[in-house]
Amino acid sequence: MKKILIIRLSSIGDIVLTTPVVRCLKQQLPEAEIHYLTKKQYIPVLQSNPFIAKIHLFKDNFQELIPKLKAERFDHIVDLHKNFRSHYVRFRLSRPATSFPKLNLQKWLITKFHFDRLPPVHIVDRYFRAVQKLGIQNDGKGLDYFLLDPEQVNIAGRFPELAPEYVAIAIGAKHQTKIFPVHKVAALCNELALPVILLGGKEDMARGEEIRNQSTGRVVNGCGALPLNASASVINQATLVVSNDTGLMHIAAALKKPVISIWGNTIPAFGMYPYLPEEFRHLSTLIEVPVLSCRPCSKLGYDTCPKGHFDCMERIEMQKIVDAINRYLMPDTGCLMPD
Repeated sequence: MKKILIIRLSSIGDIVLTTPVVRCLKQQLPEAEIHYLTKKQYIPVLQSNPFIAKIHLFKDNFQELIPKLKAERFDHIVDLHKNFRSHYVRFRLSRPATSFPKLNLQKWLITKFHFDRLPPVHIVDRYFRAVQKLGIQNDGKGLDYFLLDPEQVNIAGRFPELAPEYVAIAIGAKHQTKIFPVHKVAALCNELALPVILLGGKEDMARGEEIRNQSTGRVVNGCGALPLNASASVINQATLVVSNDTGLMHIAAALKKPVISIWGNTIPAFGMYPYLPEEFRHLSTLIEVPVLSCRPCSKLGYDTCPKGHFDCMERIEMQKIVDAINRYLMPDTGCLMPD
């Protein structure tokens, strides 16, 4: 096996979740050259990965892409996206290919009829089904995320109000029904003894300002101010991370940080919860409303709650989040700070 192409076109979290497959392919087939096909905006997730020889970019132009990929003469394609575009690439390249069980039927059944036939298997372990025929096994070491020295953020210099310890809260998500409401994030910030930095994209800047204005503690709005890998560096230096079901949650897991994930219309049972090696699994806490007749309403999310009440987020008990934070910050006493 000389040259292998991995396909995962989007998004941040989904690409991070493919990194164990990338690592195991290279380490268990050391003679293989691993290539990766994705979109341009996700280069920062992969550019420092030492197991990847070359990144190919999909720019919505098959006429430009296919000849370049054909010239590589791949021996095998590992399709970790499994949609129309990845199928088309496989068809045009006409090379041996494998994929993974996507569970679209099971997800449709549970979102439409609450008929649960989801297997208790994380998507990372399903990804490994795509490389079984190549003799690749999961090494159990979890996710990877690599940062270069120039991407590291000097917290004391850039955000002196955060030093020496702080909590990072990822407030964004692609869909509104996966986002913890502003007033609840502000209330959480007010419960914390440590300063907080809010992380997200430019689209989250206004929400971050609302949270900061409603908070009485030390809150820095970092949304839109940091490129992705700078945000990853901030996460890496945080005492702990609170996150919606979003890409920064998976980056926190890759960096082996304590992560408290908050779940709205999506559910951990979809298999996308923080993926950690066994010795680090105590670092992950899932916060959700476990029994709600309308949840999950979608495998992805909506712009607004279809029922109009947003109970999946509004009914989350703040004390459960605070208790989880307490356990991480002061494990011996169970307190946020000494008396």
